[in-house]
Amino acid sequence: MNTEININFNNASFKDFEKIPNLNFFQKVNTFKKFTNHMKINGHMNYGFVTHNGCGPEILLSTHCQKEPKKCISLVSNDYLNFTQHPKIKAAAIAGIQKYGTGSGASPLIGGYHEYHNLLEKKLSSFFNRPEDSSLIYTTGYTTNSATLLAMLKSNDCAIVDMAVHASVYEGLWETNVKRFPHNNLDYLERALSNAKSKYQTRMVIIDGVYSQDGDLAKMDEIYQLTKQYGGFLMVDDAHGIGVLGENGRGAIEMFNLLDKVDIISGTLSKALGHIGGFVISKPEVINYLKFQSRQYVFSSNSTPTINGLLTALDLIDEEPQWRTKLSENVAYFKKGLLDMNLDIGVTESPIIPIKIGNAHKTGDAARLLLKAGVYANAIMYPGVSRKDARIRTSLMATHTKEHLDKALNGFDYVNQKLGINTKQ
Repeated sequence: MNTEININFNNASFKDFEKIPNLNFFQKVNTFKKFTNHMKINGHMNYGFVTHNGCGPEILLSTHCQKEPKKCISLVSNDYLNFTQHPKIKAAAIAGIQKYGTGSGASPLIGGYHEYHNLLEKKLSSFFNRPEDSSLIYTTGYTTNSATLLAMLKSNDCAIVDMAVHASVYEGLWETNVKRFPHNNLDYLERALSNAKSKYQTRMVIIDGVYSQDGDLAKMDEIYQLTKQYGGFLMVDDAHGIGVLGENGRGAIEMFNLLDKVDIISGTLSKALGHIGGFVISKPEVINYLKFQSRQYVFSSNSTPTINGLLTALDLIDEEPQWRTKLSENVAYFKKGLLDMNLDIGVTESPIIPIKIGNAHKTGDAARLLLKAGVYANAIMYPGVSRKDARIRTSLMATHTKEHLDKALNGFDYVNQKLGINTKQ
């Protein structure tokens, strides 16, 4: 126990160090350094490792305790189709640099909007079967949500959000009123919509398509109906669904047949599409407004010419559907292996598969033992999830082989024997 600040390091999380009474900022960071050192000593500092190769099913990893690179099965990447390594996409990105150079040179409104930006926005509009001027790209997926929402919703508006939406959504709601409803709870959503109907000019319901911690889907069809029943608008962040789910890879929104109905679609270019950046899809009038009113768009330099590779990536979603098929097969195989061990994987319907443990300290031990077994997976604890809902989160890729997945499953079996993470017994 650290008596100076009365925080038990064994039970603490990063959240506990945001505000510490009677300590100034520099005293606080010194205390936080002691905590992270404590995590390293216990093998629980499962963050910030150095990877010595690109994204893939196997990676060379240096940890805080072992500087010599070790080959591990990677279960941490959102590069679901492994498009970061696709030779056609890499060739297109290289061609972009050769033609345009290495940077955009300015923000988009004052000289930094190049041909490759225009081509990508047109292709994104077409990808979602929307009019030509229906998309806007940002330099990160995080910025897409925060910047778009900051521009749209003000003090006379209201955001009604599923409590499990991404942190970037919450950052975009600082200038508006916020009502939260429990995850996928339609009764609470309807109550919030009813209460907000006569109080605010704009009522925006905001949900994810695929939720990043549990890997489950929004009840999108019912949420859409309720939203429209009460005169609201629907925004869906489908970062983890686009390119992966749906008959044609258009995401969870396609699964619910709502591609032409959702008012605002946001997504990322850094997951299934294998690059960096984000985008928003909406009516051309909305996109026009955001171009001039979204501060992060107006005042940030634009994306680099390597986004030329995304033009090919979007084509390959249609031209090479075998990657989605292989990913789906991997998900089914891995889920069955975990369930055969009677591990708790929740209600996932995506390549994100959590192994729920509950106790944060045991979860940290599980991540440490997995690394020992040559498996790298994320330990997720509070504030990423509630204090009693700690888990190991895994993300699968289309390029995982059966041998990769078997090694990972053997790792979880080893951890279960050592720690008893079989919480469903």
